[in-house]
Amino acid sequence: MTSLADLAELVRAPAALSVPGDLVAGAAAAGVLGPRTAGLAGASVLLYWAGMAANDWADRGLDAEERPERPIPSGRVSPSAAAGIAAGLTVAGLGLAAAVGGRRATAVALPLAATIWGYDVVAKNTAAGPAVMAACRGLDVLLGASPGRPVRALPAALTVAAHTWTVTALSRREVTGADAALPRRTLAGTALVALAATTLPRPTGRPSPGDDAVPASTGAAGVGRSLAAALPVGLAGWYVARYGGAQVRVAADPTAGRVRAAVGAGITGLPSLQGALTARAGAGLLGALVALAAPLGGRLARKLSPT
Repeated sequence: MTSLADLAELVRAPAALSVPGDLVAGAAAAGVLGPRTAGLAGASVLLYWAGMAANDWADRGLDAEERPERPIPSGRVSPSAAAGIAAGLTVAGLGLAAAVGGRRATAVALPLAATIWGYDVVAKNTAAGPAVMAACRGLDVLLGASPGRPVRALPAALTVAAHTWTVTALSRREVTGADAALPRRTLAGTALVALAATTLPRPTGRPSPGDDAVPASTGAAGVGRSLAAALPVGLAGWYVARYGGAQVRVAADPTAGRVRAAVGAGITGLPSLQGALTARAGAGLLGALVALAAPLGGRLARKLSPT
């Protein structure tokens, strides 16, 4: 019988810690942080898990040769069960998004779900693969902004999408290893992503819930502004140290094991980037909390691979 542990491995359950930060960053950029953000994050987690199950279903033949230990080729999860789980989670995710965010959220969740399935079934092993996966993450950020004006979250969405492109490009060499040029290119992309996270224009208008700016009338205003400016930089630096450091090691030794480690670092380290974007949008305390998912995800990844 299929166990809960088998299902958790199929959907890469711990990797879902990298998902809620997309929604929080998008909502913070659009100035719509609130109870709906949590509901939309839940919907996004369901869609993420659906994508992981669909990925293994679509790759079951290749995995039988390259990764026979995975749930489907090892016989722990049947292909039909994986397909049913992927479809069911997709329906559940879309339903929750509609219930929480109405037509606005549905208008983003539907293309997000379609892009996830399009990546798994069609685009993954083509030249368009990294771009399609990047679009998934970008739409995820915009889903968080859907209760307001998603266009305000577009810079944050593009930043997360660029990060995702680097991770996906590396992931295509998890089994075969890479040449040293690939991690050097993705490392340059990572540096640009971190720079963008610290220099994006701050949203104007009503502060988002969780905004920890200090009013100018208090004596601590200067200190508060300095801390607010320093936090995104610190979180972006943490992101570069975790993910960038892993890519440096790949450049020095581009073997398959090092590439897989860098992909894992890119997945589990994403919350630190999301935290930087959230803090940059004015929700510093919430950004710090989002970033804490990075070390937690790293510890869980030692028990269950996120790739």
